Amino acid sequence: MSIAANKIPGIRAALAYDEETGRLAREHNNANILALGGRKTDCETAIRIVKAWLSADFEASRHLLRIDKIKSFEEGAAMIRDRLNSPPRLVTFDHPLIQHKIGIIRDRNTSVKAFRELVQEIAGLMVYETTRNLQLEPVTVETPITTTTAYSLSGKKIAIVPILRAGLGMVDGILQLIPNAKVGHIGLYRDPETLEPVEYYCKLPGDIGERDIIIVDPMLATGGSAVAAIDLVKKRGGKKVSLLSLIAAPEGVARVHERHPDVDIFTAALDSHLNDHGYIVPGLGDAGDRLFGTR
Repeated sequence: MSIAANKIPGIRAALAYDEETGRLAREHNNANILALGGRKTDCETAIRIVKAWLSADFEASRHLLRIDKIKSFEEGAAMIRDRLNSPPRLVTFDHPLIQHKIGIIRDRNTSVKAFRELVQEIAGLMVYETTRNLQLEPVTVETPITTTTAYSLSGKKIAIVPILRAGLGMVDGILQLIPNAKVGHIGLYRDPETLEPVEYYCKLPGDIGERDIIIVDPMLATGGSAVAAIDLVKKRGGKKVSLLSLIAAPEGVARVHERHPDVDIFTAALDSHLNDHGYIVPGLGDAGDRLFGTR
């Protein structure tokens, strides 16, 4: 019974066979379900065990850290189950600051300097949502006043993978918030005739399989480059992948989710459609040219 019950989040079951184990079930584990050895425990002994369990108090100061770690593990496991059972996500941002800055970079008269700075700022603002599900673990810290429990990032670390060249413009804005993230690079260009991506460079962290990966590219247009980049990352061992774009077209979103339904897409704006040249409408033009002044 205790083994089965402990598979359910929030259930803390314990097996007790005497008063001492009944008391420890509460003091050490904060057990809220008690299982007794029914074939070996007579009625009077069972009553004494239950009374010992009910009268004991959880010794939080000694065991809370362990209990919190178990809770964190349960929540992480539940999040993974939900992710596996849920459809792919498209997350758009309606935050006023993000939308204000998107409006400025759409303007054809925005300078290269301003465009570059704004792309970094928007990427930094967007990464808050992208990292919402990072796991935390409780840690004990000394403040100038007393000892308290704080929280620290746990679990997998982050890898940022820009698609060259335009993706480079988003990296610094993200690194300002996640300075310990490793950075890989994938070089792709779009064939002007077929509009399909052509790989010319790929360098990823050696431990890419142990990291949560955020692929960044300002524009998700046809989806070809994004799909190719995700393919490369997964072939190198990457597992949990997200895609971060400033502006996306429905065609690109559909293509990514068709090929990689496990990848969440985060975008500041979902635009109308692609034109005959594969550009997003209304879009902002060629992000790479506007970032590097080559238009």
